[in-house]
Amino acid sequence: MSGAGPRPAAVALEGIAKKFGAFVALRDVTLAIEPGELVCFLGPSGCGKTTLLRIIAGLERQNAGLVRMAGRDVSELPPAQRNYGIVFQSYALFPNLSVARNVAYGLERRRAARGEIDGRVDDLLALVGLGQHKHKYPAQLSGGEQQRVALARGFSSRPRVLFADEPTGNLDAATGATIIDLMVELNRDLGTTLVLVTHDLDLAARARRTIRLADGRVVADTAA
Repeated sequence: MSGAGPRPAAVALEGIAKKFGAFVALRDVTLAIEPGELVCFLGPSGCGKTTLLRIIAGLERQNAGLVRMAGRDVSELPPAQRNYGIVFQSYALFPNLSVARNVAYGLERRRAARGEIDGRVDDLLALVGLGQHKHKYPAQLSGGEQQRVALARGFSSRPRVLFADEPTGNLDAATGATIIDLMVELNRDLGTTLVLVTHDLDLAARARRTIRLADGRVVADTAA
């Protein structure tokens, strides 16, 4: 009896190109990210790394090329039809919602059962060390705590892939290091593919694989 075949890549890009007017942001980017990998897109400002993430997420449309997620062509699909979570540098929490409601937001929109939502929220807040703050509001938390909430929210709907765009950019060095450790731990414990975008060499050093971009191209692809 033959065993199951290899799992398709969590993300596969073929010939991705993007222009903004006369400016070429991405040039023929082709790569694959395997399920469960912790990958970092690294490079200076303007190299194309955030544009590449936004194209994978469906927040920006490529001019050429294909995007596949788990073997499915999602090149023309809107973000809601791509199974991922995302964490932004600015946290992007809802100020009028409690910590628990922020984490529950995606599940509530999908109309999950109340018991499932409450259990998932409690589990994730425990994982990020914020169980005691579930009834607080974002303004009552530190920057590091808000980023922990954003991470919990990103994982709440059990996405295949979690994207994090400069997740330590607004944090001091010590708090940023704590967030990096937490992301590595969540990647290991939950098995979710994690794709980071950064120019932070300390953050990149913790990834299992670093993809360097310059002038819109992949110039190096290195496994730890």
